[in-house]
Amino acid sequence: MSFLRVLLCQEAGVPDRKTVRPSRRALVAGGAVLAAALALAGAGAAGLLSGHGHSAAGHSDGLPHTGVDASAGSCGTGWHDPRPGTQVFDVHNTSSVPVEVYLKDASSGAVYGEVEGLGPGTTRALRVTIASGSYAFGCFPDDAASVTGPTVRVPSGGDGSGSSGESGSSGPAAVPVSQHDLIPPTLSYQKWVTGRMGSLVGAARQLATAVRADDPARARKAWLTAHLDYERLGAAYGTFGDADAAINGTTAGLPGGVHDKDFTGFHRIEYGLWHGESAAALRPFTDRLVKDVVALRADWRQARMDPLDLGLRAHEILENTVQFELTGRTDYGSGSNLATARANLDGTRVVLSRLRPVLSGRYQGLKTLDTELDRTQAVLDRQEHAGHWTAPARLGRAEREKVNAAVSGLVERLADIAALCDVRRSS
Repeated sequence: MSFLRVLLCQEAGVPDRKTVRPSRRALVAGGAVLAAALALAGAGAAGLLSGHGHSAAGHSDGLPHTGVDASAGSCGTGWHDPRPGTQVFDVHNTSSVPVEVYLKDASSGAVYGEVEGLGPGTTRALRVTIASGSYAFGCFPDDAASVTGPTVRVPSGGDGSGSSGESGSSGPAAVPVSQHDLIPPTLSYQKWVTGRMGSLVGAARQLATAVRADDPARARKAWLTAHLDYERLGAAYGTFGDADAAINGTTAGLPGGVHDKDFTGFHRIEYGLWHGESAAALRPFTDRLVKDVVALRADWRQARMDPLDLGLRAHEILENTVQFELTGRTDYGSGSNLATARANLDGTRVVLSRLRPVLSGRYQGLKTLDTELDRTQAVLDRQEHAGHWTAPARLGRAEREKVNAAVSGLVERLADIAALCDVRRSS
């Protein structure tokens, strides 16, 4: 697992859907991760910077290390002996404020690596692979203008000592994404959600009708249709606000559990339908659901999604799937978690389709990503039999491993998309 992907792994113990934006750690291109902060240099940082220039001695990685300064007054100074290949820059913040540091192509602005939130007086190691060309460090102090350090020309050839791979080829790099780049795909996604609201409202009404008719079999089928319609809207949950908790909340944090007065929406109805509750007992919840989704449709017309969130949601939808659906944590009787996972996959595809113009030319792993999406879909589809889905708890060991591996592997790759679409400072 890549360093970025470890850092973007879901937090343990989160009781419900995450809406907190995680800290950016790396930039991605070509299906690989640019390690932004590969290692922390805590105690002994001064020893790392006993002198500028290359040195492989004393470093367990066997790579050449170069000490460079990062501050408004000395951005990138210390890179006196440039060479191609894989190497490590020990970036030291000599200022009194935190700073972000990028190593970028001096002409195109493509970023090869970054260190985020480098504290005063601290050092972090930045590992990169660079070819011959012109490079410069960019330093972005908190609450101050950015500074670009001196342009350094890396010659071709070199003995490649202490480096791995071909010295003539660079590692992954990508031109940073701007907020302006993300506005069109966000507007397109909002329009798509608007078009899906009618189907959601209609499905909720079908569910309420089936419950009023006291037809449990029809109600269960209608429940699944309506619930999956909602689950396909995964990138919009953050914008839905409190409506999401009312429509699709769980018992997490509710002292009364399934009998708590604040437990409403799809999962409350699911519990009742699969635990023999009467139509009279369920009608208040189905009527409330219809009211809530109708209100959501009206409110959505005035809602505005944050363009900065769209790339994050491309990763977060299936991250939540791993945490809540594959574990069965949100199963209140229907055993339909894998159907939900399949709907979440559909929702992820929609987000990626809107982001594709931004990703094309920046992310060389699109073809591989598409292959993994198709493979994950096939694995999930095998768990559906004539309209009935296998519950995660009923999966055999081999099938469970296939499902977990497919979805988790896709989540790792989608972390690259979240990192690439995270807007970086430009001034």
